[in-house]
This record gives sequence, C-alpha cells and structure tokens, in this order.
Amino acid sequence: MSRRKKASYRIGTSGWHYTHWRGPFYSAGMNSRDMLAFYARHFDTVEINNSFYRLPEESTLKNWAATVPAGFTFAVKASRYITHIKKLKDPQEPLKTFFGRIEVLGEKLGPVLFQLPPGWKVNAERLEQFLDALPEGFTCAFEFRNPTWFDDAILSLLDSHDAVFCVYEFAGVVSPKRTAGQAGYLRLHGPGDKYEGSYTARRLEQWAGLLRSWHEGGKPVYCYFDNDQNGYAPRNALALKEVIDAN
Repeated sequence: MSRRKKASYRIGTSGWHYTHWRGPFYSAGMNSRDMLAFYARHFDTVEINNSFYRLPEESTLKNWAATVPAGFTFAVKASRYITHIKKLKDPQEPLKTFFGRIEVLGEKLGPVLFQLPPGWKVNAERLEQFLDALPEGFTCAFEFRNPTWFDDAILSLLDSHDAVFCVYEFAGVVSPKRTAGQAGYLRLHGPGDKYEGSYTARRLEQWAGLLRSWHEGGKPVYCYFDNDQNGYAPRNALALKEVIDAN
C-alpha cells in the first residue's frame, strides 16, 4: 500500500518527548504520557527521532498512532545500524525488519529519513545498491552530512529512484537547496550551534520561500525543527506555519 502523500505542507518538530519543553510549550505539570496528544493539537506531523537509536516496539507505535487524529503523519528516522554501522551495506534484512515494524503506523506513516554519517564520503555504488533494495510505495529521504555527497550524479541517482534529497541547516552549515524525488524535506537543527538557537522571523521567511517553491512544483512538503533547546523548535514551527498560512 502506498504511503505517498498528496501535495501539502507538513511542519512540525523532530521528536516531542522533551521534559525541558514544559513551560515553553507544554504546561509545567504535564505528564509525559499526555505530551503527544497535546502536540497533535498544534501540529499534523512529527519526526520520530528515537528510532535512530532503538526501534520502537510495535505496541508503542500502535499507541502513538491511536493517540493522534486522522490525517496526522509520522516521519520516521531510520536506524543508525543501517546508516552508521552498516553504511547501507547488505541492506535486505535490516530494511525488512525496519519497514516491517513501522508499517503498523498504517496511513499515518509518512516519509522515512536516512541520515548518513558525517565522516562517510560519497559512495555512489553503495547508494545505488541500497536504493534498489528499498521497498516500493514509501517516501524515502536522505540527509547527507558529508559534503562529498553534494553532487549532481547523486541527485540524479536519487531522482531516478524517486528518493528525496533532504535539505538541512546544521551547526552553521546549510546544505545545497536542491530537489530530488517525490517530495521536499527540510530539517532545521538550529541557526547556531547544534540543536540550539531560535530562528528569526526573517530567516523563517527565507525558509518559507523554499517550501513554497516545492509546493508550487506539486510536491508534498515536510519540515522539521530540531533546535529543541529552550523549546525553540515548537515555537519556530508554529511561527513558520503562520508564515505559510499567511500567503
């Protein structure tokens, strides 16, 4: 069954279970169990980030899916075993395990993000083999942390497999604002140090321009803020939603 979404804007945060968001976003006394339901009253998407470290249990995923309303979308970050330990090598069994688990999210499953390690330089052959092994019917995005991957041949390879190039800002580095595949995917890790700082209104407007260009091209748009310090991520995400909605 296809998990591809029609053209739309999906803006949210990378994760939601942050105790230091009590006060800036959640109420001071909010129970952790109530955070996702509260989050889903303000956003229609979230990026599951802890799946990078450990694959959530099936019962946990089912509970998350039952907590949010219809139309909500979970993006899921792929296991570091696939991206950082195996470096996309011999992917068949790890992919079978990973996708077999996250499929329980059903129609609420959105894109899957593969974040590659910063120390791993471009390997087009390995990437092509991995792309060939991906199951059909899913939106898969790739965040390349090493600049050697920022190459036209890699973009063409992604595009030929309908895979998405993830644009990002991380620790002062902005990736090329390129497009590949069936969607637009933006990750904003903070305007300054890693996961820190708040985006200004001017900077949000600039990023909104990129999102609009993707949307006008008929692509569904996904954007996730990862600057969790001081609850900046949800506040910046809400502000960006307002910018998009105003136009």
